[in-house]
Amino acid sequence: MTLASQRWLHDRTSSYDPALRAQLLDSLLAAPRRPTVCVAIPARDEEPTVAGVVGPVQELLVASGLVEEVVVVDGESGDATAARAADAGARVVHLADVLDTSTHPGKGGAMWAALATTTADVVVFLDADVEPFDPGWVCALLQPLFRDPAVQLVKGAYDRPVRGGAPHAIGGRVTELVARPLLNLLWPELSGVLQPLAGECAARRSLLSTLPFSTGYGVEFGLLVDTWATAGLGALAQVDLGARHHRHHDDAVVARMAASVLHTALRRLEQQGRGRLAVPPQDVLHQVLRSSAGPLTVQPFDVASSDLPPIAGRGTRAGTGRGA
Repeated sequence: MTLASQRWLHDRTSSYDPALRAQLLDSLLAAPRRPTVCVAIPARDEEPTVAGVVGPVQELLVASGLVEEVVVVDGESGDATAARAADAGARVVHLADVLDTSTHPGKGGAMWAALATTTADVVVFLDADVEPFDPGWVCALLQPLFRDPAVQLVKGAYDRPVRGGAPHAIGGRVTELVARPLLNLLWPELSGVLQPLAGECAARRSLLSTLPFSTGYGVEFGLLVDTWATAGLGALAQVDLGARHHRHHDDAVVARMAASVLHTALRRLEQQGRGRLAVPPQDVLHQVLRSSAGPLTVQPFDVASSDLPPIAGRGTRAGTGRGA
């Protein structure tokens, strides 16, 4: 860890106390020249949990006037995610109405679509599969932005306990085995970021509209290193939100997520002039899996990602082909 990253970890990390949520909300509402805020939630097949995230934000933060609206971007769910989100008070945007979904824009595409279909000064992104959810997290993520105009992007930080009491690290498997080692090795200035892949984050539109959005699961990593590259370490902050629980995927799915993050990281490495591969990364991850009948099978999965262009100066519909 560099001296700069150690200083950043000390100076730019704050903590959220749920017992002080009411006072925190009041302080934000009293802020002079308060920016407009939108909460955006990418969601796909999150019927059981999405209302538990939308509802509390509506009831506490929209009702108080801190948040202008809650937008859920439904990524072609096969369940009642969109209906549950709308019933809880969200404005639902269907990803296919904004992007060409035949090229699998994934989470990054949903976040891009949320930005493209909102106008708020600050966008708070939340994951849809968290339970229990605390709307005070939104307040905590906003506080550094309200206090310091130099802060552009705030990442959530938290422990990721595994249900059942198993040992856990600060982050999830992709974070601890891929994202944080990559930052330590190749972007050491960012080694103090505890949750580079956190779905809970807040950023100014003035920043987000100038950045490309990586498609798929690499979007968070891409936005983090792009913010550092364009605005510097001082534009970043993080808030310790305590513990966060959400759905855990099996190892094969996690491997595909990790490959998508690696794809994005390698592309950013080259774009930022920090290294070049002699051979470009493969677009397909071949996984050897055991079928339900017993034999081993080789299954290909497309893990490539591309970059959706910055929103600034663009229309609200875009493709996501390799050359985007």
